[in-house]
Amino acid sequence: MTVDDSPVTAAGPVRQRTGPPGDPVRVAWTDYLAAARQLDGVRRGAATAAGEQARAVQAAREELAGVRTRLAPQETRLRELGVPPISLTPTPPELAEAARSMSGGPAAVLTALGEARRWAVGADDVLAARGLSRIAHWPARPRNLLVYGPLGLLVPVLLVVVYLLTGTGAVTALALLVGLPAPAVAFGLGWLAVGRCFPPGPGQRVDRTPRFGALACLLPAVVVNAGIVLALLAS
Repeated sequence: MTVDDSPVTAAGPVRQRTGPPGDPVRVAWTDYLAAARQLDGVRRGAATAAGEQARAVQAAREELAGVRTRLAPQETRLRELGVPPISLTPTPPELAEAARSMSGGPAAVLTALGEARRWAVGADDVLAARGLSRIAHWPARPRNLLVYGPLGLLVPVLLVVVYLLTGTGAVTALALLVGLPAPAVAFGLGWLAVGRCFPPGPGQRVDRTPRFGALACLLPAVVVNAGIVLALLAS
């Protein structure tokens, strides 16, 4: 029972009254939310840009390592072909032009390195057109056979010529004796020639395939010597 003039309190949660649209508190709160959203957008954009820049820097480092690896054997090859060292060194105008092309940050550096790699690939093709550089990209055994094979066949072919010219006589027997160390000599010369004709890249070793080379030098001599010995015994 309540008295008519006594205050009556309604049950339920107390709602906070908002001010009118022009209320300074509400305007300040709206501005704060807008600034917070803008700040969050700036933060996210900065984080994305930093991540992209880090990836671009890493890609540029990898590209630079690849270009250096490709240029080192090219410089060696050009010097072997008689190109003076001063021609292999960039001039100040070239350095200035390269610096200008890379002034846009990691992305510009990556683009310039990609262009340099394409130039290096083109230089490889030009050097390959000059001869042995193309063969140097073959698998090791077929490539080395071009060296061991002719050296291993040289003395056996000479023995066959001597046998055809003199028959089964003392000259042929003497030629067989003189030619006995020929496979070892051919293998030694082939070992040196493989390293000379097919120089390795930086940080690599020449694959001379010694067992395969020894077989390539020994097999023709064994076949020819056995044939001539059998002919001598038959006579």
